[in-house]
Amino acid sequence: MIDRLIERIEELQNPTVVGLDPKLPMIPENLKEEAFETYGQTPKAVAAMFYQFNKAIIDQVADIVPAVKPQIAMYESYGPDGVKVFADTVAYAKQKGLIVIGDVKRSDIGSTSAAYATAHLGAVEIGSQTYFPFNEDFATVNPYLGTDSIDPYFETMKRYDRGLFVLVKTSNPGSGELQDQVFEKTGLTLYETVGALVSKWGEDFRGKYGYSDIGAVVGATHPEQGTRLRKQLPHVFFLVPGYGAQGGTAQGLKGCFDKDGRGAIVNSSRGIIAAWQNKYKDRFKPEEFALAARQAALDMKQDLTSVL
Repeated sequence: MIDRLIERIEELQNPTVVGLDPKLPMIPENLKEEAFETYGQTPKAVAAMFYQFNKAIIDQVADIVPAVKPQIAMYESYGPDGVKVFADTVAYAKQKGLIVIGDVKRSDIGSTSAAYATAHLGAVEIGSQTYFPFNEDFATVNPYLGTDSIDPYFETMKRYDRGLFVLVKTSNPGSGELQDQVFEKTGLTLYETVGALVSKWGEDFRGKYGYSDIGAVVGATHPEQGTRLRKQLPHVFFLVPGYGAQGGTAQGLKGCFDKDGRGAIVNSSRGIIAAWQNKYKDRFKPEEFALAARQAALDMKQDLTSVL
């Protein structure tokens, strides 16, 4: 799976992933009015407007970015109707040729972890029928429970050619409270220790470009740590959140890439899907929100490629 992602990045010359993290205030009034008129002020109405919002953005970016990353919490907030839209968004993105990174941050052990793997990356057998519940290409996972919370994913990954991105150094300001703590015995920080585990877990999953299907989440807001991790983890591909709205810059995250300009894909969510409300509010009308998203994605591509 990581080979497919790398090849799509190189085909488009764009290491950008668009975060599909809609919130109600981001939705233009025309979509709100239509959904409320049809379904009333209900979760079903929000689900309908989220889907129309996502579809329009996917249609505008599918030819310029390799991947999208829907954050499941934004959909779970609206219950079963929202979860269905998450699944529908994944399906529509894949129909348009995009690679989908499910930002689900699941973590557990044993059969529960295996069930998460089946739900997000695998398939269930019901009688003589096979169903793919969410059908993402990659999923994000939390490694806090240790190796036995991650290895239940391995069989599903191999069977269906899927991938993981493991939280290593996250972009939030409070990440250092735990992740920067140093182990006296090894002299390594917690994030470096987790990074070493990710590298070990990925040894049997390396593709033809030298990178593993088990990647690492490394925040763009921590450029020094990103550079250190790139040197420490030559076979680990990075998913880099925090660009734009959270303060990460192209110049700052340059160290997450290798000497060939490979090794990372950079996420922007609000900076792209809400561009009609901020960066381009004087250039695009609210009903042109998807065109604003396309322009923001093109500008991000130019920004990233200028430093690689």
